[in-house]
Amino acid sequence: MALAQEKIYTIDDIYALPDGERAELIDGQIYYMAPPSRKHQDILSFLHLIIGNYITQNNGECKIYPAPFAVFLSADDSKYLEPDISVVCDKHKLNDQGCSGAPDWIIEIVSPGSRRMDYYTKLSLYRSAGVREYWIVDPMKQTILVYDMEHDSAPVIYSFSDIVKVNIYDNLCIDFSELDLGI
Repeated sequence: MALAQEKIYTIDDIYALPDGERAELIDGQIYYMAPPSRKHQDILSFLHLIIGNYITQNNGECKIYPAPFAVFLSADDSKYLEPDISVVCDKHKLNDQGCSGAPDWIIEIVSPGSRRMDYYTKLSLYRSAGVREYWIVDPMKQTILVYDMEHDSAPVIYSFSDIVKVNIYDNLCIDFSELDLGI
């Protein structure tokens, strides 16, 4: 008896998703994403505002994009991701579809369903693609795990009461104690 063939998905399957449904594509497999929680969105808004203001105030060359924003980590479109925050400093990587290649800095905000993906799968993908800095912000643990992959440094763990230095910039620090997650 023949074994059932596992379906290999492509970028066309991502584009064919119904409006409002979000998913990522990694090597032929689709990973669906649940809608973000309010706390997730509070963290996303906090970080987007601080980073965006920093770039604007310093006449920076980088651009910041919150999810949903398409990142194609490989030229063959086999790795399509939507990081929570992408900072892209090479404008040649940007096109109408999103970013072709590795953003300089990626931030993922962990949700209950994304824990394994953010801590393991995406870490490996981002490291091998050439992302310079990767943050995993975990609301449940109230931690920020910072990977300075450009300098191949050991990851550093911060809490939501710490000031966190951004490695791709000389003078940007984010004070997580200013993050308001209350109602």
